[in-house]
Amino acid sequence: MSKIEVIGPNEPTTPKKDFVHLHLHTTYSLLDGAQKIGDVKKPKKEYGMLNVVKEMGMSAVAVTDHGNMFGVVDFYKKATAAGIKPIIGCEAYVTAGHRKDKSTRGKTFHQLLLAKNALGYKNLCKLITIGYFEGFYYRPRLDKEVLRRHADGLIGTSSCLAGEVCQFLLRNQPEEALKAAKEYMEIFEGRYYIELQMNGIQEQMKVNPMLVKIARELKIPLVATNDVHYMTKADAEAQDVLMAIQMRKSVDDPNRLRHEVQEFYIKSPEEMYQQFAEWPEACDNTLKIADECDFELNLKDYYFPVIDTPEGIDNNDDYLEALTREGLEERLKVRMPQVPEEEREALRKEYDERLVYELGIIKSMGFSDYFLIVSDFINWAKDNGIPVGPGRGSAAGSLVAFAIRITDIDPIKHVLLFERFLNPERVSMPDIDVDFCEDRRIEVIDYVKKKYAVPDGESVAQIITFGKLKAKAVIKDVGRAFNMSFSETNAIAGLIPNVLNITLSQAIEQEPKIADLMSKDPKINKVIDISLRLEGLNRHSSIHAAGVVISDGRPLDEHLPLYRPAGTEDVVTQYDMKGVESIGLIKFDFLGLKNLTLIQNCLQMIKENHGVDVDISAIPLDDDKVFKLLTSGDTLGVFQLESSGMRNLMIRLKPSTFDDVIALVALYRPGPLESGMADSFIKRKHGEEEIDYFFPVLEPLLNMTYGVVIYQEQVMQIANVLASYSLGEADLLRRAMGKKIAEEMQRQRTRFLDGAEKNGHDAVKAADLFDKVEKFAAYGFNRSHSAAYGLIAYQTGWLKAHYYHEYLAALFTSDAGNTEKVLNFINDCRLHDVELLPPDVNESQKNFSVVDKKIRFGLSGVKNVGEGAIDSIISARKEDGPFTGLYDFCQRVDPKKVNRRVLESLVKCGAFDFCGKTRAGMFSCVEEALSFGAKVQKEKNSAQFSLFGGELAPVRPPEIPDITEWVDKQKLNLEKEALGFYISGHPLERYRSDLKRFTSSTIVNLTDKADKSEVNIAGIITARRDLTTKRGDRMAILTVEDLTGYVEVCLFPKVFQTAVDILDQDVPLLLTGDVEHDEKGATLKAKSVRSLMEARAEKANEIHLQLSTLDLSESRINELVTVMRKHPGRCRAFVHIQVPQKLQTTIKLPEEFTLDPTEAFVEDLERLFGSNPTYFK
Repeated sequence: MSKIEVIGPNEPTTPKKDFVHLHLHTTYSLLDGAQKIGDVKKPKKEYGMLNVVKEMGMSAVAVTDHGNMFGVVDFYKKATAAGIKPIIGCEAYVTAGHRKDKSTRGKTFHQLLLAKNALGYKNLCKLITIGYFEGFYYRPRLDKEVLRRHADGLIGTSSCLAGEVCQFLLRNQPEEALKAAKEYMEIFEGRYYIELQMNGIQEQMKVNPMLVKIARELKIPLVATNDVHYMTKADAEAQDVLMAIQMRKSVDDPNRLRHEVQEFYIKSPEEMYQQFAEWPEACDNTLKIADECDFELNLKDYYFPVIDTPEGIDNNDDYLEALTREGLEERLKVRMPQVPEEEREALRKEYDERLVYELGIIKSMGFSDYFLIVSDFINWAKDNGIPVGPGRGSAAGSLVAFAIRITDIDPIKHVLLFERFLNPERVSMPDIDVDFCEDRRIEVIDYVKKKYAVPDGESVAQIITFGKLKAKAVIKDVGRAFNMSFSETNAIAGLIPNVLNITLSQAIEQEPKIADLMSKDPKINKVIDISLRLEGLNRHSSIHAAGVVISDGRPLDEHLPLYRPAGTEDVVTQYDMKGVESIGLIKFDFLGLKNLTLIQNCLQMIKENHGVDVDISAIPLDDDKVFKLLTSGDTLGVFQLESSGMRNLMIRLKPSTFDDVIALVALYRPGPLESGMADSFIKRKHGEEEIDYFFPVLEPLLNMTYGVVIYQEQVMQIANVLASYSLGEADLLRRAMGKKIAEEMQRQRTRFLDGAEKNGHDAVKAADLFDKVEKFAAYGFNRSHSAAYGLIAYQTGWLKAHYYHEYLAALFTSDAGNTEKVLNFINDCRLHDVELLPPDVNESQKNFSVVDKKIRFGLSGVKNVGEGAIDSIISARKEDGPFTGLYDFCQRVDPKKVNRRVLESLVKCGAFDFCGKTRAGMFSCVEEALSFGAKVQKEKNSAQFSLFGGELAPVRPPEIPDITEWVDKQKLNLEKEALGFYISGHPLERYRSDLKRFTSSTIVNLTDKADKSEVNIAGIITARRDLTTKRGDRMAILTVEDLTGYVEVCLFPKVFQTAVDILDQDVPLLLTGDVEHDEKGATLKAKSVRSLMEARAEKANEIHLQLSTLDLSESRINELVTVMRKHPGRCRAFVHIQVPQKLQTTIKLPEEFTLDPTEAFVEDLERLFGSNPTYFK
């Protein structure tokens, strides 16, 4: 029995006071509010202001973020779940002039607004939208005209010191303050309060009595607030740092904005009443306002866009059924001829029954509209030649989606489950993600905007998303605010393990070095303490890559506020994706997939070059050339199958069916790879491990994966077949296994075993299977998604196998801006003996193209050459034929579009090599050629308009001087300057044999090396950034390139000190270091750096010269002897003489010609015989 406290006569009962904070900023006041919303039910997941409010026993709270309503739904749902009344508001900005007037930046006041009811919420959405769309100038601003128009249902206050009334009082203009208060009284019609704060700021304490005087005079009620920005007083410093991050300044910058006091925290009711003892009614009125605010967000209904049904069809359910049945007939015209005649009747019945079943579920759930809308814009895209992906995610499991051309994967043929997509036993909105050609995705969005347009507002919007201060990012941001150098913050952030979504607390637990640094360095301890307080807050807003919301025939701002990023015309929701879905608006995902653009470009080139119109959706799925390509691992550039790890997996697996390709997509993930699932799959496929189906009845479900459960659908099918789960019920089992909730799993285990026993299966074996399936389920993948993406992988593999040149040209075009990928493609061309030609003003198209089984560089890949210049070049070429030379070019192209920078880039990259002149010679007369061209064009134009007309006699252009060509190194560097990479050669080409001998990895393969593993790589420095540590020590960050790619290499002070002389020599390097992985990819922490030539000189025993008889005139032989005598050394010399189109002869030179393997020797040889005349052993 609990103890009863006896209260004596001198101890009267006093009910605990309540208070409601009505002016509060959260993390959605970006880089200003230093508190999360909080989750009272899951405080370990998110502790925030709601947790503090609940702990203090407050019954309600408002959120009033600066100028936005970003956090409204997040706040509303979490507050409601916590039993706290949510009050929706905003601290808006009101300009003194007209909202569209951009000359009044300094005359903007703060205005607190609270939604009293549904009308108030609607008006608040309207106002905040108008602020961004009509009034934005540094901030989203309103004016009094629009505030008056939309004030119904809103409560207003005089706000903080930045409010208009306070500002007039601070300027000693009490009459203007009184006038402003009267005006707001009229605007809000009795729903206006004078806001008081007791924060210790001198100006605030000065205006408070004056505010009370105005309130008494005008009979305006008082309200107490605390302008809350953080949870506790201890968080004040963290919030100050957050503001410094926002302003990109250090905390000790005397010129930055800062709060003078540390009072803007969540104060208890007792503290607030104590501070407002002189005006207790100001606290009482917070409860009155909270009681008056009576608004509930509708989180139950859906608001579908309006669809016009054709004449003669009564409703959307009937419309969907008509389209589906018609579509299925078209699909079966292709499918049925592929099936033996004796199987067609049964198969047709299976399709019909599945269609009836799916339509019944879709209609009963009320989702016919959704399918019709998605089908409409997908089919519009297809009918307008815009490539659309075959499917994505679980939607590929729907026959209805297949019939109406939403997907192109036959779910019956590929054994895909509808219930994995839409579960009749768990009603939730379907989610169909659609891949469109990246270049033309915007056309589909524009179509949707026009189709669903409404008067007086926006009907289609993209969806906001928020970037957060994650563990590494927050350390770097906070460190910068405390004047720490890049190297110092990078060193701390580098200690955080590369685990997805790891928190700073987890990192400190896992990495003892972080705690060690904290104990030794007070500044680092401070940085990490502040970082822990700020971690997880929103850092910035951006636009979701795919999400698009369509309204229900009303303007969107009747549902939610809209946002417009500064300097754009974008229409964006202020609620994130979860918020948009929660309030019932329908979200669609329009993704841009560049592989679809790639396929389209490739097909176009195939048609142009071969006259073949390939239907990529109709290619056979059992093509031997494709599987030969896959089993050899020759899949660079093949969708989903190009990483070195995936290539190794394919070589081991040796895929021989399309089902194997589907499995590859599912298996190449950490879970299956680390758990041994992938190994078992491979061994069973090759007969190296016994296949176990657990129960004979499961063989038809598991034979395609050799008894290994790798798909989520297989988990569902096992439960269905073995334990009589419905497929909807089995989907709930799959979800439960994924979430691993002990209580639910025990319930499911009992249900599974009971069902298995009723079906006559051994209980012990069934229990063992359940345990194994539960383990598999943790790694199981969606077969529908694997099948859809496996199909794109197969299609791109088919194109590479059958039309290599066109496919690589399309790849180059697709990734022209990604230097690392282009380097990989260049290397792939070398492996396939395909020549990559430099740009050529006579042959190059805008994009990469195929010419005589060679790949020609596109003009769009040349730096400084814009679309206008490209159009001018191609137009002139079409009009009057090929250019004959540099001067002819300049007198035919538009000089306004082809300027000096354009021409210099074209010469540097080799686009005029057809002239037969050296690049050095042509470069020397660029200015003269442009002047000549402009003069000829001017005279030609003058003649056309002269009195007598007639054509001018052709003017003979000057001769291009015969200047000696740039040396290889300079020529290649200028080529790289123009293109971003080397194309006619590479500075490392001459070191190929050395690279094989001295390195343990190429740069492109570093991503597959284990974290912290030691490697040897070689390369040249393409970028260098020298830094100074806090102690004054020098270090450097290098970008190093080899023949396959780039990597960032960090040289800390000790290594830098030993390597600085070598770095200054601009020579190829041999680097030893540890591989480190982060969100950007692989980097290298160097342990040692040396010259590659030095390593070669130590190890080389033989020097081999490769010459042609065409090079060996008597004078050339004498020069060769001179060069060899100039570089005596210890290496034996061999000369390999090639007789054109005949045999090669090898001559071992006598001892007097032993040579020194130096760079100087190689350069002397290159001056005689051109690029790469030698190699070393």
